[in-house]
Amino acid sequence: MPNYAYGIDLGTSNIKIYSCADDNILIEKNMIAIENKKNVFAYGNSAYEMYEKAPANIKISYPLCNGVIADINNMEKLIRFFISDMTKGNIKPADYYIAVPTDITEVEKRAFYDLIKDANVKARKIMVVEKAVADGLGLDIDVKNAQGVLVVNIGYDTTEVSILSLGGIVLSRLIKTGGLKFDEAIRSTVRKEFNLLIGQKTAETIKKSLGTLEEEGHGAVVYGRDIVTGLPVEREIPADLIYSCLEEHFNTIIDSIKVILERTPPELGADIYRNGIYLTGGASQISHFAGLVEKGTGLKVNQAERPIESVVLGLARILKEDHYKSVAYAIEGMGK
Repeated sequence: MPNYAYGIDLGTSNIKIYSCADDNILIEKNMIAIENKKNVFAYGNSAYEMYEKAPANIKISYPLCNGVIADINNMEKLIRFFISDMTKGNIKPADYYIAVPTDITEVEKRAFYDLIKDANVKARKIMVVEKAVADGLGLDIDVKNAQGVLVVNIGYDTTEVSILSLGGIVLSRLIKTGGLKFDEAIRSTVRKEFNLLIGQKTAETIKKSLGTLEEEGHGAVVYGRDIVTGLPVEREIPADLIYSCLEEHFNTIIDSIKVILERTPPELGADIYRNGIYLTGGASQISHFAGLVEKGTGLKVNQAERPIESVVLGLARILKEDHYKSVAYAIEGMGK
């Protein structure tokens, strides 16, 4: 096992990096704040703190969009900063294993490889792992077995539905529905029903606290701007109203799972019937969602214990266990 090796899962919302040297996982917001179009003002969680609060000369953005790299220069800076933070400024030559979505073009896949190569992090070797395969490993599934496994990863921008067998992906479908769509649905419903403008962070907080609100039996208290008076106000939003506005997006994901199941070879379908669906990704934790998937497909649902980290935990297993090394592959250039 190489002493210096990193597993990187670039999420649109969160970046997850596993370091082999100290067996640690770094999870930070995948955000950067640029001041006057050139200076890095903040990055990671501290940039997220400033989001929707910054003056005009500070631009805060996500360098990833829909699971692919939209702003490679800022993404390179972020990788360099995070690796530097993990090594306390002493970056050593290392191997890099990066997770990529399956349903993207070769050019987009190549961008992930170029990102590490050009980020000035002394990459010795760059290997690529399909995100769904890493997900399976992170969920403690032996993906190299001849058995069908259905993994549904609901991220910030996208949902990836994949069927794994023998260390590879039999079927995969990437849809542009995820946590961000849920947040937007909450914002537009609150605007329509209460004439209230709320920020994206507020919508995200409502979404995450749905389960707790239901247990406590009251609505979500939010602060925003009244469209009529233009003044800041406080309102209580009923939990059932939030559920009803998210239902359409939940159904889109359930329909995509059904489409994949309809195309699944019968033998693999039998395995999936026995093992159920594996649900992971940050946005999969919304209260009642697993129950809706179970009802919509008639299959049992296994929820990940650490849904945000499942991909990076899978990358950690690839780095630690030689048995799984073969699921990683090189893109021409700096390979094995």
